[in-house]
Amino acid sequence: MTTTSAVRTDQDIQRDVLAELDWDAQTRPTEIGVTVADGVVSLTGQVDSYARRWAAERCAHRVRGVRAVASDLEVELPATEARTDADIAIAASRALEWDSFVPAERLDVTVADGWVMLRGEVEYGFQSRTAERELRRLRGVRGVTNLVEVHPPTPPSDEQNRRDLQRVLFRRTGTERIEVRVSGDTVVLDGVVRSWWQREEAERAAWATPGVREVHDRIVVAG
Repeated sequence: MTTTSAVRTDQDIQRDVLAELDWDAQTRPTEIGVTVADGVVSLTGQVDSYARRWAAERCAHRVRGVRAVASDLEVELPATEARTDADIAIAASRALEWDSFVPAERLDVTVADGWVMLRGEVEYGFQSRTAERELRRLRGVRGVTNLVEVHPPTPPSDEQNRRDLQRVLFRRTGTERIEVRVSGDTVVLDGVVRSWWQREEAERAAWATPGVREVHDRIVVAG
């Protein structure tokens, strides 16, 4: 006996995105407009922090059937949240120093009008993403531009990275339906999985691959 997954309509996706926003304690769904066209979710409105904007985008990405998310959410900080660029720069430096996975001594932070510019060099892509995530959460931050470069000490070949990553994906997700392509510092993931956590695990594993600076996740969730 075989079963087929029902095709998800834009209305189905819109309803679930709104429900996800309502469920997530980090978001305020009344501030956010949601429209869907051909599986692409558009978010509009104003939020009071960059962290809240990022949380809303993650909510949309978690919903089954979403192909992409276009975020036009504006960050409008309340007067009580306003901080000087110097305050933000100090908080950013301390946040990076406290994270044991981030080589803070290799990173430089510049802040202008609440926007944080992150530069430097790390050995692994996940270190760059972790540093960016720490800065997103800081009070007063309006946005983050991540210009950190990834330079592994001894770059392996594309084929070696592909084989290693394919083994990791099977070990973590239990599926062989994910196709991996590696070209220099870029990994492309394709295929179909049955759950969102499998997709997220695949993306996390790709970011942990030595020398990777970009991950294009094209995996479709069809539970």
